[in-house]
Amino acid sequence: MNEHVARRRREPTRAAEGQPRWRWTLAEFDRFIELGILTDDDKVELIGGELVPMAAKGVRHENLKFALAEWLETHLPKTLRVLSEPGWRPDRDSYCEPDLLIYPRRIKPFSAVAAKDVALLIEVADTTMKYDAETKATLYARLGVHEYWIINAATLETRVHLDPADTAYCTVKRLARNRLLTSNRVPEAAVRLKDLDLDDK
Repeated sequence: MNEHVARRRREPTRAAEGQPRWRWTLAEFDRFIELGILTDDDKVELIGGELVPMAAKGVRHENLKFALAEWLETHLPKTLRVLSEPGWRPDRDSYCEPDLLIYPRRIKPFSAVAAKDVALLIEVADTTMKYDAETKATLYARLGVHEYWIINAATLETRVHLDPADTAYCTVKRLARNRLLTSNRVPEAAVRLKDLDLDDK
């Protein structure tokens, strides 16, 4: 791997267990893809310079994601676009695949979408609640994503994150499945998750 990547002085990151890890840039990550070192089968994200494997997605997760994406596509104004699991590159140290990302249709290409322009970002969690609520929330707050939802695939409870500041959201609300979810920037996206057409409910 080293022969394909330009040599430079690296700054190690530090994992939760205290062990150092090498820090990779987005440019190096993209180069790994070009060279075939990383492929679609690897299923990884680049979070703050660290390569993080993505968890497998269960049936409930996929049913909810697709039902919500379908609902949004029919209710959002034409000025907005919703993407499912895009390869989003918000800064030089990050590549992530949020379950649903809503942004202004006028921004082209998709790679030009900055975090401040994201109208709403949604993660669906089945086995990844801790990761989405801690690691992902920290990343999205640091980037300045205005509004971030985490939907529990099992209970349909939603954690609504608002007011990013530094590496945390100042406001976090929990809404049950029967409560109306309303986005600050996308009021047309108001939805009760219990009303979605889920094949397994």
